[in-house]
Amino acid sequence: MQSPLEPASQPSETPPDNIHSAECCIAEKRIGERIRRLRLKRSMGLVELGRQTGLSASFLSQLETGRVVPTLRNLARIAMVFGRDLSYFFEPEPHPLFRLHRHTDRVRLPQSGVDAPTYFFESLAWMVPERQLDPYYAEFLPVRNPSDIRPHVHPGYEFLYVLEGELEIRHGDRTHSLETGDSVYFDAGTPHSYRCSGQMPAVALIVTMHQPMPQPTLRAAALPTPNTGSTASEADSQA
Repeated sequence: MQSPLEPASQPSETPPDNIHSAECCIAEKRIGERIRRLRLKRSMGLVELGRQTGLSASFLSQLETGRVVPTLRNLARIAMVFGRDLSYFFEPEPHPLFRLHRHTDRVRLPQSGVDAPTYFFESLAWMVPERQLDPYYAEFLPVRNPSDIRPHVHPGYEFLYVLEGELEIRHGDRTHSLETGDSVYFDAGTPHSYRCSGQMPAVALIVTMHQPMPQPTLRAAALPTPNTGSTASEADSQA
């Protein structure tokens, strides 16, 4: 019931300047695009999003394409569906990862742990933080004594593409010969090694992909219960 001291509320009209400012803010922050990305990431349709927010699918479609200006209440409803704060739509968007490496930035490093290295490599992404894969440019030298080749292992997978020359790859107990243009993809958790099998050095592009090895699940040992000497599992079965 309205108090007699309070004037009746009248529909407020938004000044044209404010409407223009709001539209500019929506366009600048690309709120519609952010909503669409959140929705597609969940594989959610407009109808489903509308059902969870109480907004019509047609309104949400216009919102994503920037044809309507949403209220903060509507944005709050949408943010709640995706577990986001309202501030998500107005914070600066993080820049997508992009790192350019010039050939002059690369550092040539020898094989480690040996006196006479059989290959040299150059990291092609050493300036990328928290990278998920490591690309290398590698040069393999002709080897007189194959016994000098030492196998190694590391978690994840490896891809190798031969740019020049002839290369021999030993993976586990098997040996494979590769020529220019050949490639191989293998489990790097298996002992592997490389050997230049030609008279001239071999050059290859190598990409290692990180993937931690699964840890074995340990079962808790059965403990004896007090005063009985029986294990906890035996006590449960007797209960």
